[in-house]
Amino acid sequence: MSITHETATGHAPDPTHNSGRTVLDSAPESPSPDTAPRPWSADPYSQALRAGRGPLFLRRHDGWLLPLEVERWCARADEVDRQVLERCEGAVLDVGCGPGRLVAELAVQGRPALGIDVSEAAVDHTVRLGGQALRRSVFEPLPGEGRWDTALLIDGNVGIGGDPTVLLRRMAQLLTPGGLLIVETVTDGDVGEVDERLSVRIVRFTSDAHRTTGPSFPWARLGTPPLLRHAARAGWHPDGQWTSGGRSFVALRNPVDRSAHPARHTNRAAEPPNSTAVISSQRARNPSPGRPATAS
Repeated sequence: MSITHETATGHAPDPTHNSGRTVLDSAPESPSPDTAPRPWSADPYSQALRAGRGPLFLRRHDGWLLPLEVERWCARADEVDRQVLERCEGAVLDVGCGPGRLVAELAVQGRPALGIDVSEAAVDHTVRLGGQALRRSVFEPLPGEGRWDTALLIDGNVGIGGDPTVLLRRMAQLLTPGGLLIVETVTDGDVGEVDERLSVRIVRFTSDAHRTTGPSFPWARLGTPPLLRHAARAGWHPDGQWTSGGRSFVALRNPVDRSAHPARHTNRAAEPPNSTAVISSQRARNPSPGRPATAS
């Protein structure tokens, strides 16, 4: 396969071996370039990641604001994160890896892991922390499809694309039969019954009250019970749930029998595809939603 490399090259870990053999040559070709805006690579998000701090929000059309925890994302993995990583099996794919704290922690532990993110700033930050990252959308072809042992949707990333069932079906394509998916869910609402589809923008406020705003895009927020309902529709088996440090998580199993899944398809319109793919392991040059606030 041919992959466009920007200023440096590297290799993604092979999800079937610990030897470091690359799987890039067997990965499918990337789709043709798309000029649609990529919201998580927009300036407000990139600026916040490069600064290592917010305030950064998702903003709904009615002014509702959801704080994004930039400082925590840009730090090293904390105790709650490490509890999640202890449950991971084999080679790990972190979808929407952001600044890369989870991928970097797995690298420190000597465990094979790859982060993917549409944001160049996220990929760069992941590399600086010592992780491996690929600049690509989850809805694009990825290395090792069907061979990852564990996949992560942490920090609200079950909202990617705005359609959780479509995303969960895509995750089933990426994991090996019997593979593990760990999803972080929303803790606010009526006993976790949050099940929202939103059109949002990324907004960053600076100290002088100046605001920068990115393009609108679809997003979703799910508590644990709604996630389990969506997962059942997508063919997943529940494998546990827990809370720690005010955060909630669900573990799901990809059926060993792939026919247990309903007919799956990738909705490439759910998230704008990235026009370039960057594997990074050498160069130095990244969401858990909190409770919403009301814009002034």
